Amino acid sequence: MTELVSNSVLPANREAIELTTSDGLKLVGELALPINARPKATLLLLHPNPTGGGMMDSHLFKKAAWRLPALADVAILRWNTRGACSAAGRSEGEYDKGNAEGLDLAAALEFAKSRSLENIWLVGWSFGTDVTLMHGNVDPVQGAVLFSPPLMWSKPEHLQTWADSGRPLTALVPQLDDYLKPPEALERFALVPQCEVVAIPECRHLWVGEKFVRIAWNEALKRIRPEMQELSWTWDGPMDRWNDLTGGVSPSNKT
Repeated sequence: MTELVSNSVLPANREAIELTTSDGLKLVGELALPINARPKATLLLLHPNPTGGGMMDSHLFKKAAWRLPALADVAILRWNTRGACSAAGRSEGEYDKGNAEGLDLAAALEFAKSRSLENIWLVGWSFGTDVTLMHGNVDPVQGAVLFSPPLMWSKPEHLQTWADSGRPLTALVPQLDDYLKPPEALERFALVPQCEVVAIPECRHLWVGEKFVRIAWNEALKRIRPEMQELSWTWDGPMDRWNDLTGGVSPSNKT
């Protein structure tokens, strides 16, 4: 077994996709599926604020797409919200402070349903958590996991809708977060009785470092696939390495 490193890319069926919103915008994205198994869950990833560089390739989400289809038998659907740009391209439209981004999420849900993907969960990060709270409490969403929720654009009335629905909600709150620290998060999420607030020691808003990438996804998968053992973050099989210089993968020596 080989220990994964920051640029490890495991096998998956990866497809560049285009989402069409109800207001006529084209959004760029990617669907990554397990190669030899039907997905046990489908994760829709809502990225951080594009005005601060957030995009579908923000590191927690890029590494999920690289690893989790193989390690956890899950589908990963990620996209650039309106106006956001990554190596995959720029989505049409303009940033709207989490409002019209609800139409982007709706388009992603329609795409997932069109592909017959099941057990759909939302995973938001920073700004993406606000989009999740504002617009994600809808069928067929099973629940949501929030990385570094700032509660900046979402309001108490949005939290109340989650409380009323009873959908599972987990907030993973870095101890050293710049926007919302665990004690305040406990107070503000108290509106949602079923919300589990988990403090992440020594962690900051951006979850920098392989240690925190693994903590983030281990905690998320405990809620999304509770029947699964915690990941070992090792791999015995073909593995590529992402090369930032070429913007693509290079085969490793592991086969």
